[in-house]
Amino acid sequence: MADAAVPHFANDHGLDKIVIGAREFMCVGALPPFDHPHVFLDMGGDSEKLCPYCGTRYVLDPSLGAKASIPADAFYQPVTLRAAV
Repeated sequence: MADAAVPHFANDHGLDKIVIGAREFMCVGALPPFDHPHVFLDMGGDSEKLCPYCGTRYVLDPSLGAKASIPADAFYQPVTLRAAV
């Protein structure tokens, strides 16, 4: 299951940018039930990526772990994944 390996991030605060430590990730928009389709994003060789649904700009900070973010509460673990752990 790809969802278990790919970190998810949410922008529940409506911030212009979120700093993350992963190049490949999922954006969910706001927290459920106000989320948008969970979209897979890949920065490739770039240092930032814009979500095509909500416009959140994700900026890479390689010093952060894959599930780390600034703000810290932007990391989101879907309920189905929490139950499986």
